Amino acid sequence: MAISDWPAAERPREKLLARGAAALSDAELLAIFLRTGLPGKSAVELARELLHHFDGLRGLLEAEQKAFCAVKGLGQAKFVQLQATLELSRRHLLSTLQRGDALTSPAETRHYLSAQLRHREREVFACLYLDNRHRVLGYEELFFGTIDGASVHPREVVRRCIEHNAAAVILAHNHPSGVAEPSRSDEEITRRLREALALVDVRVLDHMIVGDGVITSLAERGVI
Repeated sequence: MAISDWPAAERPREKLLARGAAALSDAELLAIFLRTGLPGKSAVELARELLHHFDGLRGLLEAEQKAFCAVKGLGQAKFVQLQATLELSRRHLLSTLQRGDALTSPAETRHYLSAQLRHREREVFACLYLDNRHRVLGYEELFFGTIDGASVHPREVVRRCIEHNAAAVILAHNHPSGVAEPSRSDEEITRRLREALALVDVRVLDHMIVGDGVITSLAERGVI
């Protein structure tokens, strides 16, 4: 049965308008994104099959282009549309942070850094630049490495902080293994960066390690 033949209260679009997006299941939200199903299969049925194929919503959203486009009912246009949607979401999170104090919005800060770094297959080191009221000036990824490490150069971090006219910075990097436990080298580079940035009056407020669904704060661990 086509979705248009369903009772109005059960159709994903009408349900969203009446009750809000949070009331919809993953399959219903995905069906709205897909817009159409396949011959003999509604968009919701297709969405359920896709979620099963990719082992859930996260697997679908983080699928590589080749794997995504190889599935019937998807394709390059849908892949482009999905990537644009995800990037809009990340930029919305950043704009929310930029309107307030990053230190009074720790959940939003963690959410933003997780959205940027959690899905990366290689280690990425990034900086969240802040002004003297701890408002976000910008986010930048500086160093990229292998699956188990990235070389971080304090001189370059200092240069970029000066160019952003930052008064403080939150450091972040991901652990592709999914384990957010800091290593001794993580603690050592944090110490070196604190010392280097102190020479130009930039405070390191935190160094966050992004794992699979969890973020470890070195400030909370007492390292900073």
